[in-house]
This record gives sequence, C-alpha cells and structure tokens, in this order.
Amino acid sequence: YSASDMYTVQISPISAFQEHVLEWFQFAGRILGVALIHQYLLDAFFTRPFYKALLKDTNWTLSDLETLDPEYCQSLMWIKENDITDVLDLTFSVTEDKCGQLIERDLKENGRNIQVTEKNKTEYITRLIKWRVERGVQKQTEALVKGFYEVVDPKLVQMFDARELELVLCGTIEIDLNDWKKNTDYRSGYHSTHQVILWFWQAVERFDNDQKLKLLQFVTGTSSIPYEGFNALRGSNGPRKFCIERWGTLD
Repeated sequence: YSASDMYTVQISPISAFQEHVLEWFQFAGRILGVALIHQYLLDAFFTRPFYKALLKDTNWTLSDLETLDPEYCQSLMWIKENDITDVLDLTFSVTEDKCGQLIERDLKENGRNIQVTEKNKTEYITRLIKWRVERGVQKQTEALVKGFYEVVDPKLVQMFDARELELVLCGTIEIDLNDWKKNTDYRSGYHSTHQVILWFWQAVERFDNDQKLKLLQFVTGTSSIPYEGFNALRGSNGPRKFCIERWGTLD
C-alpha cells in the first residue's frame, strides 16, 4: 500500500529480491494491457506515478510524490517555500538502506561534495523527487511498461494523461454523491423523497470518502466505480444500479 492511504498500491522495493521478478512484472504489464483493450475495470487502484510510468512520463512532481509519501513531500515543500540559507546543511546526495547497510548515493556526479543553496535548491528537489519515486523499483517498472506495450499500441494511450488512464483502467475512487443519488433505484414503497431515504443520504453525506467506499463495497462487493459513473455499475448478471429496498414491517 502507499503511505497516503489503504486503497492505492505501489510497486514494492522488496520485490527486487523475489525470484524471476522482472518476468512477473512484464507479465503483469501484459495483463494490464489486455484489461485496457477489453475494457475490463481492475479491482485495484495504483498511485499516480504508476499511471504516469505506464505512459512513459517520468517528469515527476511534488504532487506525484505526495501520493507515495505525504510526510516526505511536506519536507520538500518546506524547502521549496522557505529560504534555507544557513538553516539546512544539505548536499546533492542521499542515504539509502541496502539490505540493512546504509550507503551514501549521489544525486548527481560528485553530489556529496556539492552544497545545496537557495540558488540550486530547485534542481535538488527535482533530483530528490526522481530518486524517491524510482527508489528500488525502476527495473520492475521498466519490465511492467515493456509488457504493457507488447499488448497495447502506444497510439491508443498517447492521448491520455495519468488521471484519464486511471479512470479507464480502474474506474474512480473519488465518490460523486450526487451521481450516486441520481443513479439509485428504490423499491417496495421507497422513493427519493421518502423520509427514510432522506435520512440515509444525510448519513452518507457525513461519511468521508473511505467510509463511502466501504459502504459501496459492502453492498456491491467492490469499491470500483466505472469511469462512466454510477449509471454503469454492474452486477453478476450485467448492468445494475445501486438499489435500496424496503423490507419487513414498520415494527
């Protein structure tokens, strides 16, 4: 899972120690490609850099980093927005943990001997973002992207940005409550202005997005929303809208 939430996943650096790892990631890339071609929504959501990598977009930004590690992102944001002169003692290098051994890695040639200043901190932040996003997963990502384009013609996805690719691969994880209400069926005496239904939606409005996803998953079996919205929800027998049915007696 990513550091920011429990429903987006990322490539784990630990995967590098698995046998035949690159073959597995290349195979996974092919599966993603087949899913895209057949318009099959995946019941999994990935971090934003994952989708950018599939599009071969490695122009990483602070917003990409935020989906991986919000605290680390905040630290870099502070450096970006404040004068670091005589405040921070930084060089163009980082300390990495390699199997329990700490090693110093240069972000550029001879980086450990180059001081970070107010003038060059933008370059430092850019290089640090690239290191943090790609740390330990670069080869796995390359294998996955290779497998993806063995199946998918690059022309088919070149018009997408990362957010759009996420929508066509996985649906969306941000719930539009108005769309949900508009595409809900009511049965056995319930209707959109029934007092019980009004109470129901008032309760859901107070949920955060994670709670809404859990409610949707409890009822439908999945937290995946098609990119067309709630109008395209599917059941085991095809398209089926979210339904609230009156059951039992008043007492």
